[in-house]
Amino acid sequence: MTGAGAGVPTIYPTILYDDAKAAIRTLTEGLGFTEEAVYEGENGAVMHAELSCGNGRVMLGSKGREGAFAKAMAGAGPSGVYVVVDEVDAHYARALAYGVEILMEPTDQDYGSRDYMARDAEGNVWSFGTYAPGSG
Repeated sequence: MTGAGAGVPTIYPTILYDDAKAAIRTLTEGLGFTEEAVYEGENGAVMHAELSCGNGRVMLGSKGREGAFAKAMAGAGPSGVYVVVDEVDAHYARALAYGVEILMEPTDQDYGSRDYMARDAEGNVWSFGTYAPGSG
């Protein structure tokens, strides 16, 4: 399998939003992501954005654009993304204070993780926890 160098993610969840600018605000201000790049088209639509959390990234953009990916995703429903965080309770408190819809409060799981779930304004489910797949 071909991949990037050590420490560089090889999977990038990609989500299209009706209001990509609002999604970027929620993800950065409410859920602690860092804006790495945002490219807008002439009409103000988000053509491509990259947000990071730890060494992971998510890509997003506006719905209704041209291109094969936008057309393939046109009827796609909500997505689910899992993000590893060290301080679940602090992360949860930030999301709650911002007004993100919480689906599950921080919970200790049988498999050793502590995690919580939230939903963004367009229905995507974001899970944040301490379980890191493949870490041992």
